[in-house]
Amino acid sequence: MGEILAWWAVLAPLWLVLISAVGTRELVVGGSAALIGALAAWGTRRAVSGW
Repeated sequence: MGEILAWWAVLAPLWLVLISAVGTRELVVGGSAALIGALAAWGTRRAVSGW
């Protein structure tokens, strides 16, 4: 769980830096996209390392 939170903590601010206007909708979409990216990075790392 900690690794997923670490990935999310990196990806969420990156999303906010790359968009032009920050509103409630952008925060929700950015947080969700960062969570999906974090889960994908975690799963990929586990698959490559063989658990």
